Amino acid sequence: MGFLDIIENISFAVVMIISLFFLFKVVQSFRLVPNQYAYIVERLGNYHKTLGPGFHALIPFLDKVVYKQDLREETIEVEPQECFTKDNVKVEVDGVIYLSVMEPVNASYGVTNYRYAAIQLAQTTTRSVIGLMDLDETFEERARMSKEVVDVLSEMEMPWGIKVHRYEIKNIVTPRTVQNAMERQMTAERDRRAVIAKSEGIKGSKVNDAEGVKAEIINISQAEMQRRINEAEGVAQEIESLAEATAISIEKIAEALSQPMGAEAMQLRLAEKYLGQLKGLGRDANNIILPRDISDYEEVMKGLSLNELNKINKK
Repeated sequence: MGFLDIIENISFAVVMIISLFFLFKVVQSFRLVPNQYAYIVERLGNYHKTLGPGFHALIPFLDKVVYKQDLREETIEVEPQECFTKDNVKVEVDGVIYLSVMEPVNASYGVTNYRYAAIQLAQTTTRSVIGLMDLDETFEERARMSKEVVDVLSEMEMPWGIKVHRYEIKNIVTPRTVQNAMERQMTAERDRRAVIAKSEGIKGSKVNDAEGVKAEIINISQAEMQRRINEAEGVAQEIESLAEATAISIEKIAEALSQPMGAEAMQLRLAEKYLGQLKGLGRDANNIILPRDISDYEEVMKGLSLNELNKINKK
């Protein structure tokens, strides 16, 4: 093979390589952008345009896709870091950032690496927030710490072209000595609550017993009062009935006396009562005062008053 043949072969190989390279660039100029992605295109080193989802044709050798931004929400782990609380207790804190790219151009040119920048800003903000809290507050104010980190990251949304949706603190790890002290504190707190609950139960039991005794005394007193009221009402009704009966009896006597031969009948009734009373005069237990002549019925009747007649009639 002569020298010319070698030159010819080399020329052919160079042409083929150039042709393949040109073909590769032509093929590479056709871009298919997936959904929820954005491609940043530069022309001759300057930003030219942003390609959205779909098929796009670029100018070979002039246009170049330099950044591919994922627009979906992504989760970024924040590595554990050591922080000191306000009361000088060392804790280890880690978390998770949820963010997404809103402005692909700013996310490409506004910051070198927005993921790394967001992690660093979240860590520094967490350290500063925890430094203003006591240890007990760090366990109770997780929502507050997360909110403050999100507020600080939100200030960089426009320059960095991102949107921070939320930041969650995963773990707050304390030294073993602090954990032991906290466990003893929790045990003492549980014992205190148990003692308080027991004392409140005893107190409630005594109160219930006292309320029961009080209710029993009230019921007894009310029953006694009602009994006396009933007895008084019974006595009053009895007196009222006797008075009514006496009044009716007097009315009947007066009515009988006004009838013909009523006075003679009354005299006869009184005589019977008188003679009946004379039967018991001989008893030893009786003390009696007798008129001069008890055999004279007329004289005895004249000495009796109207009240005495009524008394005899009642008997």
